[in-house]
Amino acid sequence: METRGLVFIPDISGFTRFVSETEISHSRLIIQELLEVLIQSNKIGLKVSEIEGDAILFYRYGDAPPLEELYGQVEDMFREFHRCLAGYNAYRFCQCKACLSAVNLSLKVITHYGEFTEYRVRDFSKLIGKDIIVAHQLLKNDIEQHEYWLLTPGLAARQPLPPLTRWMQWEYSVKKVDHGEIPFHYTQLSSLKKELPPLPPLRLEIADKVRICSVTREYRTHIIKLFHAAGDFSYRPRWQTGVRRVEEVSHFLPRVGMKCRRITDSGSTVFYASGYTFHPERIEFSETDEDQKNAYYFRLEDTGGGKVRLTIDYYIRKNIFRQLALSLKKASMIRTLEQSLQRLEQLLPAIRVPEAQTIPDQ
Repeated sequence: METRGLVFIPDISGFTRFVSETEISHSRLIIQELLEVLIQSNKIGLKVSEIEGDAILFYRYGDAPPLEELYGQVEDMFREFHRCLAGYNAYRFCQCKACLSAVNLSLKVITHYGEFTEYRVRDFSKLIGKDIIVAHQLLKNDIEQHEYWLLTPGLAARQPLPPLTRWMQWEYSVKKVDHGEIPFHYTQLSSLKKELPPLPPLRLEIADKVRICSVTREYRTHIIKLFHAAGDFSYRPRWQTGVRRVEEVSHFLPRVGMKCRRITDSGSTVFYASGYTFHPERIEFSETDEDQKNAYYFRLEDTGGGKVRLTIDYYIRKNIFRQLALSLKKASMIRTLEQSLQRLEQLLPAIRVPEAQTIPDQ
């Protein structure tokens, strides 16, 4: 049985403050998504021992990997981590403190080579050994910036350490512990963020469309509460007439590009969240089916005096035959949408907005 191997710990920096200062349910989902991104970025056959709150304990038995291979893995994880954060920041719906501050999270990676082994408790497998302790001790150090790669002498056979990129600079330090000192090298990774390509445009809306019908209703509520009630897919069966249930296809926090399967009386359709703009007194968002044949546009406007106006416009892709067919159903469609808006008003008292978006009582 092998007892020597690589310990690889990516750790999300800023997690403790992030959770303690922000809305807990959304921060939990953000961290969950980032941890899954890190696991999916595993390219060198690392195994997951356990999730440790804001970090993942990876390991791999065998010889120490070449420095270039190790850096490639560090780079992949770091890039995917920040690509995910940039995408969420650009396309998110929510304005709570957790979602607004997620972009400030950072990533550090601890890599160590040494001796350890596994033990099992029922269905759970754990790593044990002095070098597992060493790796965890190195998570707490005196490095000021929190976006770095740290490695110990067992992985730094070549001296001096070579720069693996044009910007890489190695620093040397030690960690003081009860039994002495743990030497290590580290290099900052922040420059990798500057090399991330711009986010690709999301082309989810219908380019050539025509409006079929429109309905409007005014509510005595706060615009944020109405946005959560109308915009959250999970509430649709409770107010949108004809919708029996909604199944998540994307299971993370709401943003442009997420999708759900809407099961109605006439079948099921996958819809994308296709657009979103936010201003304190005006919120607009749209939903488009995956075939880009149908789209709903929602517009919320704070009209003052504690009232908010919601308008829903229904569009289709331009098609003269379909336009004629739907014109015969227009009156019925309007009645159905108006009934939905009435049911939405009945739902509002049950809506609880994220803690960081606490709104005044109406």
